[in-house]
Amino acid sequence: MEDMVANSAIQHRPIQLTWPDDMRAAWQPLKPEFAAACNGLSLGMPYGEPYVMASVRSALTDIDDPALIAQVEDYLDQEREHSRQHKRFNTLLTAQHPALKRVEKWLAWSYRLLQRRAGKKFGVAYAAGFEATAFAAARWMDSNRHELFRGADTEPSTLVLWHLAEEVEHKTVAHDVWAAVDGSRLRYAAAMAACFVMLVWFIFLSVVVQLTAWKRILSPVAWFRLWKWGFGFAFEVVPTMAITALRSHHPSQQADPTWMPLWLAAYNPETNTIPAWDAPIDEYLLTPVG
Repeated sequence: MEDMVANSAIQHRPIQLTWPDDMRAAWQPLKPEFAAACNGLSLGMPYGEPYVMASVRSALTDIDDPALIAQVEDYLDQEREHSRQHKRFNTLLTAQHPALKRVEKWLAWSYRLLQRRAGKKFGVAYAAGFEATAFAAARWMDSNRHELFRGADTEPSTLVLWHLAEEVEHKTVAHDVWAAVDGSRLRYAAAMAACFVMLVWFIFLSVVVQLTAWKRILSPVAWFRLWKWGFGFAFEVVPTMAITALRSHHPSQQADPTWMPLWLAAYNPETNTIPAWDAPIDEYLLTPVG
């Protein structure tokens, strides 16, 4: 119980992002294929996160621990904000690339199918796997942020990094809900595998659509970078998937990224803003924390 209380400070941050109408989908001009992959990730959030939220919310009636229930409510606040912010970004994205709307339709169909057929326990296990995958993605992004985001536009960079930083903050919640209402390691492994396959497949489809539009679909450089990042990401995610399936595992045992929590602590609740990701470290340390 002490660990759960210690991890309960999950803050709702309705971050203020200003999206120009002429926002460029290739918002990382030095590495446009990275922007394409992040855009594909964003495209899935308004479909995956509502499924995860509904699954976790459905388990509340089976939980007796008031500390965990309070964590779940704070976690749901964060996830609702993520979905809201990504919807706005995705509207601008699909306006530039209407073919991505077909990918959205497939995403919507896939999550409706899970909602109808997979069952409550699978949904909770999927939520735990979803959050474990997001935590691994945060660790990978944190350690590679200078290579990936240098030269990128500010608002999309902030969206991606802020989202992943909050995934670190609530990394234990879905796992604790799954452990409280189910705990089947086999179901968890199957749900996490499904989550990972869906993530990779829909990002791939989105990348193909965008690289085709940008006339980079046959670029060896683009595909070399994507394979390089893909392998690096897999080396972070796959061991995490294996570790989280162990009976003795709890997410609190995993080390958080070094930079993201510090950056997130610089959020200003009065203005709903956060320093630029590449701001000098002094801006993080001197910004008032709410």
